[in-house]
Amino acid sequence: MEDKLSENDAANASGNTAAAKANRIVYPVGIEKWVLVITAISCAILELIDTTIVNVALREISGNIGATQTEIAWVVTSYGIANVIIIPLSSMLSNLFGRKIYFTGSVIIFTAASLMCGLSNSLWVLVFWRFVQGIGGGGLLSTAQSIIMGAFPPKELATGTAIFGVGVILGPTFGPVMGGFITDNFSWHWIFFVNIPIGVIAAMLSWRFVTDIPGVEKLKKIDWWGIVFLVIGIGSLQYVLEEGQAEDWFTSHEIVFFSITALAGIVAFVIRELSISYPAVNLRLYKSFNLAVGNMMNFVIGMVINGSVFIFPLFTQVALGWTATKQGAFMIPGALATSVGMMVVSRFINRGANPKHIMLGGLFMTSLFLILLSFSGPDSNESNFFWPFILRGVGAAFMMMPILGLAVAGLHGKELAQAAGLSNMLRQMGGAVGIAIINIYLDRSNADIHGNLISHISTYNDATNERLGAFTQMFSQAGYSTDGASQAAYSMVNGIVTKQQMLVSYNQGFGVLGVAVLFCIPIILLIRYNKKEKLQSVSDH
Repeated sequence: MEDKLSENDAANASGNTAAAKANRIVYPVGIEKWVLVITAISCAILELIDTTIVNVALREISGNIGATQTEIAWVVTSYGIANVIIIPLSSMLSNLFGRKIYFTGSVIIFTAASLMCGLSNSLWVLVFWRFVQGIGGGGLLSTAQSIIMGAFPPKELATGTAIFGVGVILGPTFGPVMGGFITDNFSWHWIFFVNIPIGVIAAMLSWRFVTDIPGVEKLKKIDWWGIVFLVIGIGSLQYVLEEGQAEDWFTSHEIVFFSITALAGIVAFVIRELSISYPAVNLRLYKSFNLAVGNMMNFVIGMVINGSVFIFPLFTQVALGWTATKQGAFMIPGALATSVGMMVVSRFINRGANPKHIMLGGLFMTSLFLILLSFSGPDSNESNFFWPFILRGVGAAFMMMPILGLAVAGLHGKELAQAAGLSNMLRQMGGAVGIAIINIYLDRSNADIHGNLISHISTYNDATNERLGAFTQMFSQAGYSTDGASQAAYSMVNGIVTKQQMLVSYNQGFGVLGVAVLFCIPIILLIRYNKKEKLQSVSDH
């Protein structure tokens, strides 16, 4: 009897040892590690580039396929809606299919859809394939983050976070530059075709090097109702944010309908996810105080960074007359400064620096950048903006890098992967909200400022008459008739007023953003930081 017990004990011990070995974390090393990391970050950058690369080519696309300005906006909107729906579901889908199959499949879907986008010859065919491309792209972003963070042991996790953070900054920055260059020198179709060789190589490498998260069982039940409510709620909200400005917000019955639908869908989604044991998106993670506060900060960062990136191109092109290519190229030094800043912050964190202090430094740098821009004048040029944008680049690194780690501190395994999905979704939603708010502010302030400036222009004003007389004389000498010269003079004065109105409006917008950034200070101070606590990688259990 004792022999049998001994044999059973030995068998159990052997089984436990085998299970432990199966769940033991083995981090990739050497060339395998860096091929894996480069593959993942390349896919993330590719996805983020495609969120902005199309924007500068919309005019050419609309002319080529015969679409109106309102219709062509769907090329951008469809991608954004698909993205924001899939990103929070990435963890569930990764568990359902296995991370290796899901990530490789997402690369293939993204690449195939890119080919079909380039071959599209009608608006709604292009919109459909952009939606499919967004589904594939949404699966890349959060999964790439979990792969990168899973490639580094806890003591090196800051390095992995920095690499992912660089991708988050570089993708949206290089998108307009690439889009402008390709559109000017080739055709809009190549905006999509350039993804194909990179996608094919990435698919082969991901199939070879990406592994499943050890110890995570594949899902046996799927929360279909949760997925339906998420698609309805988040999809409708993204549509409202993307199209609200064009439809004049709540004066449009369509926007009102989708706003109500979004609210109902999100409420139903939250209730559903908190009431079942197999949620599509694990909202119970918000029991972690740092995760809740960190994602609040992530949302605000998305608003500020996307808002400033949105307003600056408008400012330089409309108020200063820059070309899209020139403006896009100007953003590159700031993005490179962010890349360097990420690596510097990584070293600070690895040496035990308090991430909250780093974030506060980044906050003040970002605020100072925006306030400096608020003093721009009609004669401002590249030299006036260069150092503020370097400051903005470093500030973005100091803000984003610590929050990526602090917001998931203490989470393990698949929970950390789920948190990455929520974090990326909220940052994207924050960006959409930020752009919508900036649009509303610029519209309202433009009208007010124009009225204020016009009130100071009168034929009873000596300065106005002097300026009109000078312009009239100039046009008369150029060969205009008396009436023609007078009309041209009035048009020129109106143009000066309009340009000045835009300059003042954008300056005020920068100033408002600069002050708004400082309201993030209480959020940062709420984050609980324990120097002894080690951040865990997504593969830890």
